[in-house]
Amino acid sequence: MSDPVLRAAVIAGAVIGVVNVLFAGFRHGFGTLPVWFYAVQILLIPAMMYTLPMFRRAMVTPDFPRRAALYALGWAPPYLIYSLSSELLNPDVNPVAALSNALVFLLLFAVIFAAIRRPQR
Repeated sequence: MSDPVLRAAVIAGAVIGVVNVLFAGFRHGFGTLPVWFYAVQILLIPAMMYTLPMFRRAMVTPDFPRRAALYALGWAPPYLIYSLSSELLNPDVNPVAALSNALVFLLLFAVIFAAIRRPQR
């Protein structure tokens, strides 16, 4: 794994998974977390690696709407795994509201990243 960006994606996926387990464990109790929750956190690593090409393309895309769309697609798998897995631990969760909330945050991430990470001219 000589590519530093790939290494960063793997490390970021692992760190996000550990942080999500810690937050959920402190909120719900580590003994009550189901096995599926831990298994889903492992999916964060391939989700970050899968979306890596979208981030690379977004960094060089000059027009704002396409750049924002690429960032949204890049953040969608890892953020949805992170957000929805912890939301589904609550028995009173409204799945539509949880998904809507996640999509709003994805759009917010996309716009912020597209504004900050403009390609060099």
